[in-house]
Amino acid sequence: MKNIIALFISVLILSSCGSQEKLNRETALKILKENQGNSKVSTYSIFITDPTYAKRMIDAGLEDDGLLKVKRTQKLIEVGEPLIIFTEKSLPYLINQTEEDKADRIQRVKIADEVIDQVTGIQMLEGGNRAVVEYNVSFKNISPFSKLYKENLNNNEARKVDFILYDDGWRTKIAPYYSN
Repeated sequence: MKNIIALFISVLILSSCGSQEKLNRETALKILKENQGNSKVSTYSIFITDPTYAKRMIDAGLEDDGLLKVKRTQKLIEVGEPLIIFTEKSLPYLINQTEEDKADRIQRVKIADEVIDQVTGIQMLEGGNRAVVEYNVSFKNISPFSKLYKENLNNNEARKVDFILYDDGWRTKIAPYYSN
């Protein structure tokens, strides 16, 4: 009889320890901010040898703003050389190039800082072990290169991300997916 009681008590203790942590908005917001830090930089990739991108820079008025210069003509021996040359005024907005960026002739520029504002909803899935968290981001420190971004940076943007419950708590999947 003592063995049955001991077994019952140990099962009861183990089941109470295994109770799942409920994901709430405050916990989700804390995890999202820990994963992202204070803010994430939103960037735009400019192909500096592509005539299409050169035209975009002119159309966006970035040359008129003094952020870059666009070579309008190119000799045959200059094919592959940059058509877009960034000025000193653009330096605070340029992102350091990786070796891959250099090889592909890409210069990434800062558009704005994305800041997580609030969690707007949590949808629990699969018996409470997974969740889809909806949240809003706003844009701060908007750069002059934001003219290249198609969306309105003055509005909050809705995003979604998967959360999974592990033995040590909730974690996000590595890459969030964005709502349409």
